[in-house]
Amino acid sequence: MTFGTGKYSYEVEEGWLTQSDNQEMGWIPAVACDSKDNVYVYSRSNQPLVVYDRQGNIQRAWGEGILEPKTAHGIFIDLNDNIYCADASTHCVHKFDSTGQLVMTLGTPGQTGMNDGDPFNLATDIDVASNGDIFVSDGYGNARVHRYSADGELILSWGERGNGPGQFSISHCVRIDKDDRVWVCDRENNRIQIFDLDGNFLTEWTGLLRPNTVYFDKEDDVIYIAELTHQLSIYSLEQELITQWGGAKSSDQPGEFIGGPHGLWVDSHGDIYVGEVELGERSRIQKFVRQT
Repeated sequence: MTFGTGKYSYEVEEGWLTQSDNQEMGWIPAVACDSKDNVYVYSRSNQPLVVYDRQGNIQRAWGEGILEPKTAHGIFIDLNDNIYCADASTHCVHKFDSTGQLVMTLGTPGQTGMNDGDPFNLATDIDVASNGDIFVSDGYGNARVHRYSADGELILSWGERGNGPGQFSISHCVRIDKDDRVWVCDRENNRIQIFDLDGNFLTEWTGLLRPNTVYFDKEDDVIYIAELTHQLSIYSLEQELITQWGGAKSSDQPGEFIGGPHGLWVDSHGDIYVGEVELGERSRIQKFVRQT
């Protein structure tokens, strides 16, 4: 069965992911690909971060003793293949180099911010601007976005609870487009808000189905949106809908969504990886292979 339309048409590659005998993979809230199209699956399991090749073969696993088994939330890989993980319940963001060595931690493991609004209180996701500054959405215990320098110094924070401009009801994901605009999934307000690097509100996209995560194809100027209400959408940056599938009804059919699409990344071949949550005790990550 084909999903999407035209240039953005896909088929599901069933059974692409292998698992080791001792791996008990739970919900998969985050997935990302490096420059070699290795797939980093960040799950709530006894092996939180496992790396696969494009064919789904295990390459390595790491992060044990640093990443907590049940608190995975967001992941981002920068242009130098540094890996950033938002470990929600420990209130930390960890940066690893391409070999898996820990090089920086933002936050103190197990400690929330000293005051309401301070980083972090159940941080959700990460991105890196063109100048190297790190942006963190801090969305469950707080309703904030924080900007750090490349070496981990806090520069500024913005946001508060509410539904007006610059207010959030779960700031769930932060992503930065090629023009250094900061896109924040304001999930429970069913919208994405767009800011400049200094946190000034620019505009918003409304009418979405609880947006969880976005991914930018900076060459094609399109944005992929994983919406918790069982939907995957692809838009132009002018908010013109290109294609979408899924919808409000849960389905366990290949290509549809049992739980909520949560983790989202696109590799250099145009293939889409989507991790799901709200699956009971099950796990699932689907690979949509782009048809050329």
